Amino acid sequence: MPRLSFGFIHPALPVILHANCRQRRRIAAAMAQSYGTFSHTSPNGVWKLTTRKQPILKAEPIEELHQDIGIPIPEMIFGDNYVALTHVPSGWNLHFNARDAMDRVSKTEEGMLQVAVAEEWKKERSHQEEVKQVVKPFDWSYSTDYRGTTSGKDGSLVEESQWRQSNQTADPIRIDLLSRQDPIQFFDAVDLYEDELADNGIALFNIKVRMMPQRLLVLSRYFLRLDGVIIRIRDTRVYVEHSTNKVVRQYTNKEEKYDVVAEQLKARRENVPEAFRDVNKLAQILPTIEEKTDVFEVT
Repeated sequence: MPRLSFGFIHPALPVILHANCRQRRRIAAAMAQSYGTFSHTSPNGVWKLTTRKQPILKAEPIEELHQDIGIPIPEMIFGDNYVALTHVPSGWNLHFNARDAMDRVSKTEEGMLQVAVAEEWKKERSHQEEVKQVVKPFDWSYSTDYRGTTSGKDGSLVEESQWRQSNQTADPIRIDLLSRQDPIQFFDAVDLYEDELADNGIALFNIKVRMMPQRLLVLSRYFLRLDGVIIRIRDTRVYVEHSTNKVVRQYTNKEEKYDVVAEQLKARRENVPEAFRDVNKLAQILPTIEEKTDVFEVT
């Protein structure tokens, strides 16, 4: 962890000073990450994965981001972090970043999750017209269906409609090949944002990448545990065979009521509190309510 000396004021220090003990531990863990930009190119020189990890944003960039997207910012926002998949010959790029992920969060009351704390918070402020004007409705669970930002050869944005709709039968993510004991040439995990939802649970968005000699996989994951209400996991998997110019992208939305998941975990004789912190375990038992696959053929 970087030293907090008079000669170096870590950008997270103002946040730490106003955080509770649990938040301080989480922020300290984030500060201990290896910062920098890392990349690896496939053996045939066609595909490149790039990751960038930086400290949590300072107050001024947070305010700028708030003004940009129009909703309050999560407790921990890694606005300078990103993951990029690049087709080297053409410059085509699929990019994952916090700003675009949060811009997909609903900015209306539609689909908002309600809990007792949120209701009480609104009651206490219902008489304050100035507060109602400042605090706009938004999905305070930070749920997002973000699947990455696509840009073309010249860096211009590519519309989602240019991805070809498909399915896992026609264009599968080859789990059998990904499960082989091939050497992993590059691996990284990048956080985009995290929030404890006023101590009602947790919402987080992170990305993991791995490149093997013949293929690569990107897993972008939004996870929500709203205690007593719901468990939600939204995954985007991006799969590429290095010998092709085809990018396969699969999006799945899984969710279930909190109490239903708790009963399922009990039936499996799991340690329920521990299991609720194991996202991979939860992903195995949550029902899928939405799944879609699309493909981009890079030319």
